[in-house]
Amino acid sequence: MINRRHIRVKVMQSVYAMTTSKTDDLVKEEKFLKHSIQKLLDLYVLQLQMLVEVQKLAVQQIEISKKKHLATKEDLQPNTKFINNKVIACIANSTSISDHISNQKLTNWENDDEYVNIIWQKLQISDLYIKYMNSKDNSFKADKNFAQDFFAEIIAPDAKLAEYYEDQVISWLDDIPFVNTWILRTLNKAKENKPLTLGSLYKDEDDAQFVSDLFRKVMLNHTSFEEDISSKTPNWEAERIADIDMILIKMAICEFLKFPSIPVRVTINEYIEISKDYSTNKSGYFINGVLDKLSREYSENKRLEKIGRGLL
Repeated sequence: MINRRHIRVKVMQSVYAMTTSKTDDLVKEEKFLKHSIQKLLDLYVLQLQMLVEVQKLAVQQIEISKKKHLATKEDLQPNTKFINNKVIACIANSTSISDHISNQKLTNWENDDEYVNIIWQKLQISDLYIKYMNSKDNSFKADKNFAQDFFAEIIAPDAKLAEYYEDQVISWLDDIPFVNTWILRTLNKAKENKPLTLGSLYKDEDDAQFVSDLFRKVMLNHTSFEEDISSKTPNWEAERIADIDMILIKMAICEFLKFPSIPVRVTINEYIEISKDYSTNKSGYFINGVLDKLSREYSENKRLEKIGRGLL
């Protein structure tokens, strides 16, 4: 499930793309934004399905070993702990995940199975795998801990996999950290004998609407927002302010003035945190200073109208 911080990041990227390309086709850019967010679900499913595909590969190799002309005892009586992992079975048995793969035609791991091989090879030689296979603990909890560690230590940080995803959908490179965190939360919530269910992309309709509202209101008002910023940065010309900083401040102003249910402090904190990942080391201090001045001025001029207690 996408959270509001990542929604803000996706809107920021679209605002940046639209302002730098000098296009004025708001409808087209909004459609691209929504499509980019919808593709998050594909990335989530592909990353989650990698666990299943590696397990399938392990099953295939066991079957091949059994058919060797001079099969060893180990070949004929293999350790099946990994291929019987109960948490990975929850993913494999998920109808909603299978349906999504089919409906979206996600044939990546069939067409590009070399990436499954890369992950399987890394897993086999890892201390994590060796320790797990030698453990006598066959509980669901042990399987869950292994599945989480397998994903966090082997799949999530794999550079070749990240490059592959970037080649598939350029926006996925920025989405990977969010999706990986999402998957770890999913694995942590897994319950024995219950297939994982692919939930909604958005928490509710308000979050889905927030995407369109924030993007449109920023783009339709960004000129006036820039004037407000200039009044609080007299020693800075607009060209001297980092592009991302300018966009983040405009988005925050938009939330101040156009979203009465979002607390001022929540808005400021969110954009400071985003700036840490997408702008300069000093951006957080700069953005905080400008937004603090603007929020106080808006409050004094009665432009800041927030609904509910404690929203200022």
